[in-house]
Amino acid sequence: MVTVKWGREKLSFQLPDPNTRLGDIRQTLSEYTHLPPNAFKLVHSGVVMKDDNAPISAYHLKPNSTIAIIGSADAPPSAPAQQTKQAPPPPRSEQSTINQIQSEMQTVRSTLARDLESLLYSLPQYHAAGDAQAGMNREHLRLGELLLQTLLRLDGINAEGEWQDARRERKESVREVQALLDRLDGAWQNRGN
Repeated sequence: MVTVKWGREKLSFQLPDPNTRLGDIRQTLSEYTHLPPNAFKLVHSGVVMKDDNAPISAYHLKPNSTIAIIGSADAPPSAPAQQTKQAPPPPRSEQSTINQIQSEMQTVRSTLARDLESLLYSLPQYHAAGDAQAGMNREHLRLGELLLQTLLRLDGINAEGEWQDARRERKESVREVQALLDRLDGAWQNRGN
């Protein structure tokens, strides 16, 4: 099975033949989510899966892999749409883009990574009383949601083509956040084992 995360939803489907085109997977997910195929990106292990003509084996998908659906229309339809007017963004430079990425990662490292470690430390006591279990469930959901939101924000940061340092910073940051998310989900699935 392969898990697909879409907002707060988790979808599971049978891993298709390794020669299946990524475009076929995208089309299937498009039909399920009712999102246009070009309205979302697929991310696996911190890498955006871009080439719809490539076989899924090129992206090293295997049983128990996780794919995240991210993009401009990333939330399931049940989420309330917020329409707020925002001031136009200030002129961007490569350094301001790098600063924006580093600011996101500072929050992840100082808060979310620490909270993740605390939750992982508590998992061996998972079989505690019902209130403790409920609190750990809430914390797992909260951390997962915040890490996914961070991935979405990082995905929304446009590193111009010639901004090599900004592109590298964003790519490394996406990998780091995806690794935390994978660690959270892996430990959660293996709790009590």
